[in-house]
Amino acid sequence: MIRPGFLDKDSREDLLDIARDGLTEHRLARRANALLLLDDGMSCAAVARVLFIDDDTVRTWHKLYLVEGIEGLAGFGLGGSSCRLSLVQQDALTSWITAALPRTTREIGAWIEQKCAIAYEGRSGLIKLLHRLGMEHRKPEAVSSKLDPARQQAFIEGYTALLNGLAGDEAVLFADAVHPTHGARPAGCWAPKHIKLAIDQTSGRERLNIHGAIDLETGGTRMIDVLTADALSTIALLASIEAMYPDKRMIHVFLDNARYHHARLVQDWLAMPGRRIKLHFIPPYCPHLNPIERLWGLMHRNVTHNKCYATYDRFCHAVLGFLRDSVPRKWRTLCDSVTDNFRIITPQDFRIIR
Repeated sequence: MIRPGFLDKDSREDLLDIARDGLTEHRLARRANALLLLDDGMSCAAVARVLFIDDDTVRTWHKLYLVEGIEGLAGFGLGGSSCRLSLVQQDALTSWITAALPRTTREIGAWIEQKCAIAYEGRSGLIKLLHRLGMEHRKPEAVSSKLDPARQQAFIEGYTALLNGLAGDEAVLFADAVHPTHGARPAGCWAPKHIKLAIDQTSGRERLNIHGAIDLETGGTRMIDVLTADALSTIALLASIEAMYPDKRMIHVFLDNARYHHARLVQDWLAMPGRRIKLHFIPPYCPHLNPIERLWGLMHRNVTHNKCYATYDRFCHAVLGFLRDSVPRKWRTLCDSVTDNFRIITPQDFRIIR
């Protein structure tokens, strides 16, 4: 709580002159306005609403005035073009962030205050400092340390060779299982600042099990609603794929190394006379080499992000409707989000957080 009346008579008159002078730099005039309003008894939050800024910035300006006076207000040292930290302090901060990987600006501000005796109360100024130091806030990728770049390269080369030699009576699909749970997934969105947002909660316990496949050439899908993903559901999916292509001599299906995909029941079914399916297995720990994984992400963005379904039946209808109907129908606009533009991931290229 900032008590009113903290300005002496001369300082108040100086700030009034700055605020009323139309030639004064806009940034300095706003700071003068803020201090005058605080001196009149307005709260930081009220001043922030009037000036369309955040209240942390108002507190920072007040503290800056108390420490450095009007000259400090005019310097724009906090979060502006000049940095309050020396080069040595900036190097120390960079080294600490690189080693500690702090998750919040609050942690970083506390470190600066403890080690450098400098308080960054305004989050915006601190963020500008971090950007100047080449820092950004981001999520780490999920990368397995067991990834084998050589196997990834061999897979991509084999897949490319298959496509280049694909006959007209052959087709290629990617298959996988997914298990969306009944419930909305909160996702960031733009909204008026004064409105609080919330998502209605469901039980979140009922799960839809889908064994599916997609043809990247046509956008055609086969999505089987199953009790559980296992060898029997794999056979049901493969039989459905064969029915999907009655005129194809050979259908290449790429899938992961789930145990049920290698099950004896599946192998016996594939060995039956008349079978037209050939399985190709993606290298272990390589979901990035299965484009259907991108389809699952696309499904969540369109169906579950910030969307709530009152009943489990409505949820299932929305998920299956998108995968079975919307994807093939809108494939021209969706295909760029579900591609076989493969890349090789090398664990050595990442700093693995443990």
